[in-house]
Amino acid sequence: MSIAFWCVLVACVLPFLAAFPAKADPELDNRDPRARHAVQTGLQRRAYAAHQNSWEALLIFAIAVIVADINGGPQQAVNALAIVFIVVRIAYIAAYLKGVGFIRSGLWSAGLILSIAIFTSPVWG
Repeated sequence: MSIAFWCVLVACVLPFLAAFPAKADPELDNRDPRARHAVQTGLQRRAYAAHQNSWEALLIFAIAVIVADINGGPQQAVNALAIVFIVVRIAYIAAYLKGVGFIRSGLWSAGLILSIAIFTSPVWG
């Protein structure tokens, strides 16, 4: 199995890791656990937003890796791009948690560009 596919697994775990600060709530009502996110503020609200965005980013990334694999994208390039994607997404979550909007937006854009590069790698590779 390629490194890029292992990166997909890591990308699948990132949303859960991003959510930890949002879940750290001593008054959790387990009968309706998602209701608390509507009233959260600060770090907890940003953590939940990073969690949600991580699911959104996962879709295009995972599809890009699969498309690149099926269509014979250059494996070394796809692996390298996938690793950089994971690093960028970890930095994105950190920036989101810190509340650094400008950097976060740049990292989001970089992640999207990396996913597009992986997707299109069979054409240029």
